[in-house]
Amino acid sequence: MFRYDVCVIGGGILGCMVARELMKYRVKAVLAEKREDVCTGMTRANTAVVYAGYDHKPGTLKGKLCAEANQDFERMCRELEVPMKRCGSLMVCFGARGEQVLERKLADGRRNGVPGLAMLDGAAVLEMEPNLSPQVRKGLYAPTTGTVNPWELGIAAFENARDNGCEMRLGAEAVAIRRQGDGFEIELLENNTVSQVIWAKGIMNCAGLHADTVREMVFPPKIRIFTQRADYLVFDDQLQGFLNHVIFYEPEEKGKGLTLVPAVDGNILAGASKQGGEDRECFKTTPEGLAFLSKMCREAVPGLPMDQVIRNFGSIRPNPFEVEPDGRGGYQKKDRRIRSFVIEQERECPSMISLIGVKTPGLTCSGKLAEYTVRKLLDAIGMADWKNEAFCPKRRGIPKIAQMSFEQRRKQAKQNPDYGKIVCCCRKVTEGEIREAIRRGAVTVDGIKRRCGAGMGRCQGGRCEQRVVELLAEELSISPGQVKKDGPESFVFRSI
Repeated sequence: MFRYDVCVIGGGILGCMVARELMKYRVKAVLAEKREDVCTGMTRANTAVVYAGYDHKPGTLKGKLCAEANQDFERMCRELEVPMKRCGSLMVCFGARGEQVLERKLADGRRNGVPGLAMLDGAAVLEMEPNLSPQVRKGLYAPTTGTVNPWELGIAAFENARDNGCEMRLGAEAVAIRRQGDGFEIELLENNTVSQVIWAKGIMNCAGLHADTVREMVFPPKIRIFTQRADYLVFDDQLQGFLNHVIFYEPEEKGKGLTLVPAVDGNILAGASKQGGEDRECFKTTPEGLAFLSKMCREAVPGLPMDQVIRNFGSIRPNPFEVEPDGRGGYQKKDRRIRSFVIEQERECPSMISLIGVKTPGLTCSGKLAEYTVRKLLDAIGMADWKNEAFCPKRRGIPKIAQMSFEQRRKQAKQNPDYGKIVCCCRKVTEGEIREAIRRGAVTVDGIKRRCGAGMGRCQGGRCEQRVVELLAEELSISPGQVKKDGPESFVFRSI
């Protein structure tokens, strides 16, 4: 039986950040992720905003961590060589109700210690963002808001944790957990075929949409996740400069607003709708959600060309609720939704911590949540003082030809001729970048996309996907017919 000090269950951005944080201590740790790659769930489908911290109730852990994490975000991105754009944000409104919301958020932000907040009138807002509707009345300006590719950050943390000694078990689903002695026996189903039992002194449950299920392998139900679907639109990077700040549109009617993000790669991201749905594996879009986004975009930014949408995608939002017995042998949710982070650590068994239903601003707070929870766990198992002086916080990113000068490109291609062969014309991604992505862990077409951007441009892989499949087959020593797009049974080619 393999024995570890800590087992991290779940390889989203939280799990990867926790694994990295654990490597700052002299612990033997393993990360178990049920999918073939990391960052394939909520991490790859969210609004990609680094929040300033004014949107959370003062005095809560969420408000405190968000403000702190925002100020520390650039340092973390520099260490991991992940691009971040601190573009600032404007929360705008077109009426009296919206003005009240903005005033409340300004007060909350100041109490949370968010720097640089300012309330602007409509003329000042339009001077900063002339493409907004001229009906805008006020805007709350937050200069510290930013944006980052969430999957790129999560994968970078994964690589850094692995480089520092964390063991990675991909395709390994935790299907049972039993308390055993002063630790836990964890049964892992590997690649849906082989069952193996490992032992760990402590568990960090970062299983995302299934974190409540993992917790209930050990403890009776207390908090469960109830999900909603969300839809997003992606606009072509030809619109780069159309918007310069993250825009939060607060509508006059109560309900879901709109967020527009000038993404790191030049696209504009619009989201998110709020739709019903309790299927935790369904990342489909809905006609209603896409229609809602189109309507909101036209209201907030009338000149935004909707014919420049190159992709839409769906996501799932986890909403945690406390539950109670329903009198029929099951459980029902209580009326009040939990609005802060849920960090469950049982008093009688503090060596297992569960992060349940972590959503906005989970991306922003991922590093700080890792610091906070790892310290709590290591205190519980008596290893908090085992500092690892050999820990290296730096990770080398994949060289990107598109971001280099002509002379840098020439030098890179001279060192490795594969960097002189363009595969993805839209994003100028080379064969060298794709091969490097595979050697770092990409095993699917979308795994390549998340690591180096091939297939994310205007044609969405129409021109480059065949070559990407050929490179995956070659590097992984499999046939092209065995290459998958993203996840089980998603074969790119099928026999007829």
